[in-house]
Amino acid sequence: MDTENLQIQIKTLFGLENVLAEEIKKLGGRNVVVKNRAVNCEGDLGFLYKINFSARTALKILIPVLTFKAWDENRFYDKLFNFPWDEYMDVNQSFAIDATVYSERFKHSQFMSLKMKDAIVDYFKFKHRKRPDVDTQNPDVKFHLHIDRELVTISLDSSGDPLFKRGYRREQGEAPINEVLASGMLQMAGWDGKGNFLDPMCGSGTLLIEAAMIAMDLPAQIFRKRFAFQNWKNYDEELFQKIKEVRINRVKEFSGKIVGYDIDSAMLNAARINIEAAEMEDVIEVKKKNFFESEKDMFPLLMVFNPPYDERIAINDEDFYRKVGDTFKRNYPNTLAWFISSDLDAAKKVGLRPSRKIKLFNGKLECRFLQFEMYEGTKKVHKLQ
Repeated sequence: MDTENLQIQIKTLFGLENVLAEEIKKLGGRNVVVKNRAVNCEGDLGFLYKINFSARTALKILIPVLTFKAWDENRFYDKLFNFPWDEYMDVNQSFAIDATVYSERFKHSQFMSLKMKDAIVDYFKFKHRKRPDVDTQNPDVKFHLHIDRELVTISLDSSGDPLFKRGYRREQGEAPINEVLASGMLQMAGWDGKGNFLDPMCGSGTLLIEAAMIAMDLPAQIFRKRFAFQNWKNYDEELFQKIKEVRINRVKEFSGKIVGYDIDSAMLNAARINIEAAEMEDVIEVKKKNFFESEKDMFPLLMVFNPPYDERIAINDEDFYRKVGDTFKRNYPNTLAWFISSDLDAAKKVGLRPSRKIKLFNGKLECRFLQFEMYEGTKKVHKLQ
């Protein structure tokens, strides 16, 4: 592996590709190219460690090590059997394979994973008279198999557990928002830690914690115990510690306020537990409050939230979104507010024209991320001023 010029693929969620690309450029990625749900770039081993530790909208970071075309299972197996697997793992290490298959020739990802596993095991048995173990739960080395028609790409997974698993979530609501999606939404909304932030329906606190991490420039994986690259043969412990030290030294004080409201006591308790696990008690405040009875008390203010839809609070959709719009207009002048909803007609029910609409997915739910700009008086008068 050429550790000075690694080809790197970074997976993300639909709609966050450009946010991720900006992050990667800021972190020093070279030749950044936006793909579907991914960003490709180049960098050295230290850069690979840095983006695993710091990138907020990355789900998984892969290093392609083998690409070839296969028209049948025999060619697939032969190419893999003849690959030097012992350059990437030791016979005494365990491994696992993730597979994604889009092909008429190879229809079953599980079957192709088994075929790849057989080739790796047979390679070690032939060369070392010993076989490595497969461990799907906690492998030492993780490979990613991607088949697009005849094109096969084998990658090393440098992350291990998906990077949305930040390590601070102790409790979760019935429909928690993915940490990567939360961070992506905040960055789209323009949150940079200047001013104040409100999540008026905060649930278990994910948006609040991600907002605090951005405000303090805290690395996304500050609480993570282990990355897959730490089991690689070329792992450089001293380099990784140095990179962590440099990133942690950039952490800054935050002088604004980050506040969450919710009317559900159980959710507020879950949020407090997660905030404590993230060591953010001094930065984030949560209150039992009904958003529809609240008024703006922080200036300037950015509001971003994930309404509960019907998952944990029974609501009449039309009435609920109308009340959101009424509260915006009546109680939150001169505020930029964003929310995400899987109700694709939610914007019409709010009674305000959104200034931006962005298509995202929350899990498998297609959503819209909507921006509303509230002015005192009309928008026209505001612009004339």
